Amino acid sequence: MPFELPENLHPDCGPVAWLLGRWGGRGHGDYPTIDAFEYGQELVFTHDGRPFFHYFARSWIVDADGQKVREAAQEAGFLRCRPGGDMELVLSHSSGVSEIWYGRAEAAKLELHTAGVSYTESAKEVTAGKRLYGNVESDLLYAYDMQAMGQELQPHLWARLERQ
Repeated sequence: MPFELPENLHPDCGPVAWLLGRWGGRGHGDYPTIDAFEYGQELVFTHDGRPFFHYFARSWIVDADGQKVREAAQEAGFLRCRPGGDMELVLSHSSGVSEIWYGRAEAAKLELHTAGVSYTESAKEVTAGKRLYGNVESDLLYAYDMQAMGQELQPHLWARLERQ
């Protein structure tokens, strides 16, 4: 699906402009404290001309045939674009976790690391993370490494999403 740069795109958002729009597909999840799983996902990046994108993601667990089994995680936030490709992400999860991320965008790649994590008293303990997003063959590939529940930072989620 072709992508056109919006006329009102803030210049600081240029390095991540390729993220704009709606993405969908399937991914895989694993972690030492849970069983491996497959999921469907939708990601949406929007903007209004200011130097940030609004971000929303929702996912659902799927079976081996790709059929929805149940709802899963949701997250929402703002990808704040700084001069020169520096990025800040403010993110809130339906699981009771909120995070501040810092990173850099360059050459169709965005890499982010947590600077701070907070969680509600009923949430699982998450202490750090790393996210990598890339535009590969016009698809959005991403990987999320997580440090949680007393485990070391390690792969947790990865997916390939197509522009919708």
